[in-house]
Amino acid sequence: MKYEIIRLTDKPKLLQTAAKWFHEKWGIPLEAYQESMQECLTDKNPVPQWYMAIEHGRIIGGLGVIENDFHDRKDLTPNVCAVYTEESYRCRGIAGALLRYVCADMKAQGIDTLYLVTDHTSFYERYGWEFLCMVQGDGEPDLSRMYIHRT
Repeated sequence: MKYEIIRLTDKPKLLQTAAKWFHEKWGIPLEAYQESMQECLTDKNPVPQWYMAIEHGRIIGGLGVIENDFHDRKDLTPNVCAVYTEESYRCRGIAGALLRYVCADMKAQGIDTLYLVTDHTSFYERYGWEFLCMVQGDGEPDLSRMYIHRT
């Protein structure tokens, strides 16, 4: 398996394809992804950013970095969001490679602490993330796990 990890800022022509891919995976409105990705391309700030694993011109995994991933702890920022790997590509280290890449890229841009909201209980620990606290998701009845990664 040969894939590459790219930043949207390095391949801006992928904006519409990437926005549609993330929308299909997470059900967040297409316009929200388009807006965040456009901001990523036009602003010179480190956040938001979008990353994809590409194999043969096809997105097989991806994630983003945004200010807040729809939770009540606005002080815990920025957040890694929308982590997804296509089912047929899971258990091959793609998500881990994406997570390592984003942490290194954010550190290079002066951000050494990232946060992530998830319901998974053991996956992210494999990649250096630590459980921090429980947070209330916007409109969610149950609390979710907040993780932190310091580089």
